[in-house]
Amino acid sequence: MKNIDINNSLIGVDQPPYIIAEVGINHEGDYQKAIELIEAAISAGADCVKFQCHITDKEMIPTDIRPGDISDEPVWDITKRCELTESEERELMEICESRGMTFLSSPFSREAADRLESMNVPAYKIGSGECNNIPLIRHIASFGKPILLSTGMNNLSSISESVRVIESFGVPLILLHCTSMYPTPYKNVRLGGIKELSEKFKVPVGISDHSLGIYTSLGAVALGACVIEKHFTVSRDWPGPDIPISIEPEELSELVIGSRAIYNARGGSKGILIGEQPIIDFAYSSVVSIRKIDAGEVFSEDNLWVKRPGTGEILAAEFDQILGKRAIRVIPTDTQIKRVDVG
Repeated sequence: MKNIDINNSLIGVDQPPYIIAEVGINHEGDYQKAIELIEAAISAGADCVKFQCHITDKEMIPTDIRPGDISDEPVWDITKRCELTESEERELMEICESRGMTFLSSPFSREAADRLESMNVPAYKIGSGECNNIPLIRHIASFGKPILLSTGMNNLSSISESVRVIESFGVPLILLHCTSMYPTPYKNVRLGGIKELSEKFKVPVGISDHSLGIYTSLGAVALGACVIEKHFTVSRDWPGPDIPISIEPEELSELVIGSRAIYNARGGSKGILIGEQPIIDFAYSSVVSIRKIDAGEVFSEDNLWVKRPGTGEILAAEFDQILGKRAIRVIPTDTQIKRVDVG
């Protein structure tokens, strides 16, 4: 299991993408569910389990606002119900560490950030809603820990200011391309944002993917994403506003396997590999006689053609260059033509 050691080269540089199972609030405030989610993520091969640290009255004022299409329930009620206590979060982190799993959590308030810092988390994930929350970003960056910053609901201008603040503290930074629609229609995922963010800010870039399934996450790997974050649940039969867009354990396992395969497959250049030679030997065609050819006879399509295997001296690509020349010797039928045979 990889650790979140990003102090120098950052996650995902010269290694397969770092897979974050985003538990978020899918535990619905149930501590035992939270443990079950950790165990399932470990079994599926994720590198990290990420929670959300909510202290509701510190991150928002009482409100009846509802989170769009995500839920008809007021966001205050959802958040309050899904809070975990500090002692529960500490115990969850201990469980993760004892199993070799990295524990991360997104703070949504200064107090939540302070709680996580007192727990000595290895890094901070800042959600898209806080991407332009400069006071909170400044506070988190002051801890000197690596930061993963989601960029949904923000443009290059607002992201630039957040990056400037983070970099002023000299902490490692990874940007996560994100679209804050639940679920994100595939046409709105905009994987091109990965390259755009990378070229603009010169930092590693991953994706926080809210589309259904794992297709776009795998596509992001092919385009160079170094981190893949996906909402995760044990079962989509569980209740919760983020459950419908979450992947289940089997899908998470496929994401881990697939992302490594695609990472190993990307890059390189077109050319013939040494490892292809055994196939070349039988798959290529050589120039051969298709009937007996007398000495001095002119080579033509009546007495020459190309056949497998490709072990002859003269391959099919040179066929036209042999036509019109003469045979030096008598050549039996189905004989690979040698250069010394051609006059």
